[in-house]
Amino acid sequence: MNTYTAQDYKKGQPRWCPGCGDHFFLASLHKAMAEVGVPPHQMAVISGIGCSSRLPYYVNTYAMQTIHGRAAAIATGAKIANPELCVWQVSGDGDALAIGGNHFIHAMRRNIDINVILLNNRIYGLTKGQYSPTSPRGFVSKSSPYGTVEDPFRPAELCFGARGRFFARSVATDAPETIDILKAAYKHKGAAVCEIMQNCVIFNDHTHDAIYTKEGRKKNAIYVRHGEKLVFGENNEYGLVQDGFNLKVVEIGKDGYTLDDILTHDAHCEDNTLQLKLAMMQVEDGFPVALGVIRDVEAPTYDTAIYVQIDDVKQKKKYHNFEELLETNDIWEVK
Repeated sequence: MNTYTAQDYKKGQPRWCPGCGDHFFLASLHKAMAEVGVPPHQMAVISGIGCSSRLPYYVNTYAMQTIHGRAAAIATGAKIANPELCVWQVSGDGDALAIGGNHFIHAMRRNIDINVILLNNRIYGLTKGQYSPTSPRGFVSKSSPYGTVEDPFRPAELCFGARGRFFARSVATDAPETIDILKAAYKHKGAAVCEIMQNCVIFNDHTHDAIYTKEGRKKNAIYVRHGEKLVFGENNEYGLVQDGFNLKVVEIGKDGYTLDDILTHDAHCEDNTLQLKLAMMQVEDGFPVALGVIRDVEAPTYDTAIYVQIDDVKQKKKYHNFEELLETNDIWEVK
């Protein structure tokens, strides 16, 4: 087995603004690819249009920048045409959830074995600062000078609603966690969505400030690990408990709450009720932001099922190629 380094997957000179979250993510992707160990010629990175969608130019793999919103469609075709190919789709929040929203939900529904990277900076960066499907209500931008009057998409909610089987989240500046969720996405057989929270330093800086630094994550994030207690805080002094149909933050050791009362994370549970509640938590509501693999449930994949179906049909048919097909019916010779 060949051993690869991050350098084996690097290509070109990235052209993003200094400080852009894309730089942080690209470095993590290179490292994750090396740790996964799939040869560069057996990988494909496919994107749409946007700042983040320039990423295929900076990986030494098969790569293709497609048209706006169509990355999932092209990634689907690539995976079905070559099932052995490891396919990474890279899209921004606008590319994936606006014009590409239809492709996004159907890739989830079909459970195609692709890794969908959703780089979420809550803004259209390439087109110079319009609000995106993930911009919060009231957000002031060039296309909403008096503030948006729309509620945003929450990527996890959209993924789960489309019967998504894998959802993970990390912050672009948190390299170890980003690498871990990318590796988990690769191992998962089916559509795997990784939401990467990042700042756009030009048009939407500080949008994820609560969790963008290591210190901020200690206070405002919870790292979820399958089979482990849902605790957080600088000294793991807080935890999550069930409060009726909702979650509740408690301080361990106070008000009668002990570690035994704290919920245990189950990423493999078929019922996504608790997983969705974790994914929907926000600092503004008094909850920590969940980071890590939130949902990871196995299910039949479209790309495998389609080949099983083809083989099954072949076995039942009297013909196996076009020439045999022609000879199955009556034949007339015209002289």
